[in-house]
Amino acid sequence: MRLAIIGLAGCGKSTTAGLVAEFAAERGLTCSTVKLAKPLYDLQAQVYRRSGVELADGVQDQVLMEALADAMRRINPRSLADDFLARLGATDADVVLNDDLRDPHVDAKALREGGFRVLRVTASPDVREKRLAGRGDTSRADKSTSQLDLIEPDAVLDNSGSLDEHRAAVRDLVGSWL
Repeated sequence: MRLAIIGLAGCGKSTTAGLVAEFAAERGLTCSTVKLAKPLYDLQAQVYRRSGVELADGVQDQVLMEALADAMRRINPRSLADDFLARLGATDADVVLNDDLRDPHVDAKALREGGFRVLRVTASPDVREKRLAGRGDTSRADKSTSQLDLIEPDAVLDNSGSLDEHRAAVRDLVGSWL
């Protein structure tokens, strides 16, 4: 199974990916997460290192990452998708997850061609804000998610409730797909 998890910042995409991985492991399946934005994370780290500023693990400078994505797509619209597909080919996991798909025009089409289903995760604005406040990102930007509605999901799960409620919903959905 290949699954792309989409949603706005703070909705719980990475949490959902973790729950899918947990469920897969319980079933004896191998699981791997392949990040579409890996080149952007790598470049972000280089920019911060060259700037003489330390960036904590997992922290995002979303303004910088959007600018880097725009530059890469200007140079080669398929640059992120092609890099992703090359790395995807190196995994033989039973379940492959992606939790950072945002572009509906090139990247989403490439993932669909690669056999990915799309799960959209939502959460109320209040819940998202609380989660984002605790993340410590150096900047926030929503431009890269402004066209998420153009990506047709195979399913939608709301993650505004408790972790246990979301875990149950994820298990029900993924169980029906396996």
